[in-house]
Amino acid sequence: MSAPTLPRLRRGDGTAALLSALDEAGAAIVEDLVPEQEIRSVLDEVRPHVEAADPEMTHINDVLKEFFRGVRNVTGLAGKSLTFVNSVMLNPSLLAAADAVIGPNCADYSLNVAQLMVREPGAERQWIHRDQEVWSFLPTPHKEVELSCVVALTDFTTQNGATVAVPGSHRWEPDRRPQETEVVSAEMPAGAGIVYLGSTLHAGGTNMSDRGRPGVHMSYVVGWLRSEENNCLAVPPDIARTLPLRAQQLIGYGMHDAAAVGGGYLGCVDLRDPVDVLNSGQL
Repeated sequence: MSAPTLPRLRRGDGTAALLSALDEAGAAIVEDLVPEQEIRSVLDEVRPHVEAADPEMTHINDVLKEFFRGVRNVTGLAGKSLTFVNSVMLNPSLLAAADAVIGPNCADYSLNVAQLMVREPGAERQWIHRDQEVWSFLPTPHKEVELSCVVALTDFTTQNGATVAVPGSHRWEPDRRPQETEVVSAEMPAGAGIVYLGSTLHAGGTNMSDRGRPGVHMSYVVGWLRSEENNCLAVPPDIARTLPLRAQQLIGYGMHDAAAVGGGYLGCVDLRDPVDVLNSGQL
């Protein structure tokens, strides 16, 4: 049997090709997801935050302490980098994939998490996991609730801790664990991104190099689930007001209104859509 591989695409291959790859493997690499100049801009905009980040910070629980050991984390990225907002969070390829993968399972989806993570030299591989496991009370099986992406801000190699993924694991039984021969390193150039389902097994790799390995981790989640990051606090109203409307909705200033399909509404303010309250200056 041949070794597993991750599908590799380019933006120009289109949404249908990406969706086909996600259906087949649960993950795919888009090699030119974000232009080089925009990668440099993200790094420039967040550099002070990266320098201030402590890889040995005190985390809210021991699980996160182990998960992020040796990693510089810059969270709330939508409030710290306008280039991230326009080039990653609002990336047309990613939004089109989210529309197709999780859009049918909600009235609208939202930003779940947006972090720039620098895996410092010596940072060990995370345990293999599914991002959707943070919502541990979801029934099994369930429809896809999350679409994730890791964008390389430098070339990702096995040596410097490239993300690893397990092709096909989105179809596995929940308790099945991968053999090492089933784990694939997402080696890719700066500006590329590995797009994967919330149900796909993956992990940040071990950085065996002598330099930090920066990457952006971002995911969208169905709007009726609480996001990992509290994005409305991470991106307060004065900053949110300066962002494009779709970005405002994604970071939590949009309401999840399912009335048209017989559901209710979530996240309103004074029985109004928060994005309208925000842009009227009342927030």
